[in-house]
Amino acid sequence: MKLLLSLAVLAACAGCPGGNTGQKRPYAEPKADEVVGRLAKQRDALKSFSAESKMDYWLGDQRVKGDVLVMGTTGKKVRFNALSPAGGDVLVDMACGGTNFAYVDKQNNCQLAGPCDRSSIAAMLRIELEPDDFLHLAMGTPPVIEGTKTIAWDSSRSLEKVEVKGPTGTQTLTLDLRNGRLDVIDSELKDANGKTVWSVKNTDFESSPDAAGGDHRLPTKTQFKSPKEKADLVVEWGQRTINPTIDDAKFVVSVPDGLPRCGAK
Repeated sequence: MKLLLSLAVLAACAGCPGGNTGQKRPYAEPKADEVVGRLAKQRDALKSFSAESKMDYWLGDQRVKGDVLVMGTTGKKVRFNALSPAGGDVLVDMACGGTNFAYVDKQNNCQLAGPCDRSSIAAMLRIELEPDDFLHLAMGTPPVIEGTKTIAWDSSRSLEKVEVKGPTGTQTLTLDLRNGRLDVIDSELKDANGKTVWSVKNTDFESSPDAAGGDHRLPTKTQFKSPKEKADLVVEWGQRTINPTIDDAKFVVSVPDGLPRCGAK
């Protein structure tokens, strides 16, 4: 009799405060392919940006936090100007122009140059990312690998969890789809051996108009992690211009003659 009474009480309180606190989807259950497809369209609509930012990053062997001007367009073109806190002079100038990159560290009087690839971004930020991947991660629209997709509802956070399994590895994405949004809260990419390649977390999304009058929701704070380099990068985004036209000349850095290579003894 006591057992039956206890079961009845539990059943009655399943919806009571402190009982089942999970939330149901406030919309119809989405399909994983449709969500990833929406993200691809959102990513394709973001072609370029320029921004002021405050970054917590590495400068040589020192961890620093300072103002960094950033711009980029698709086609492996990015530019960083790390500014001196003393007066706004450029401490580090780095540009990836589609084929080659150049990096000039004026504080340590050295330079780096080479092909424009994932190591180009690592030279500046200690995070290995392809230039176009950095562009889209910075705007909250991470690239997604090819593979089999599944989706699950995280009722405790009212968020969707998408997992993509493919021959190159596994990627997870956490998204907020409420009220028609498509905010990528976090994403992690693991290689075929299960080791994390990179991860990203986004917070404090806000509406950002583009140069053509469109409107996009972008994170105002981004954290990148790259366990391979045992590094992380925290970016607080300031004023941004979305989809501006940027002259290719902006992605060229002149390296002074005779400047030694960074890290060379």
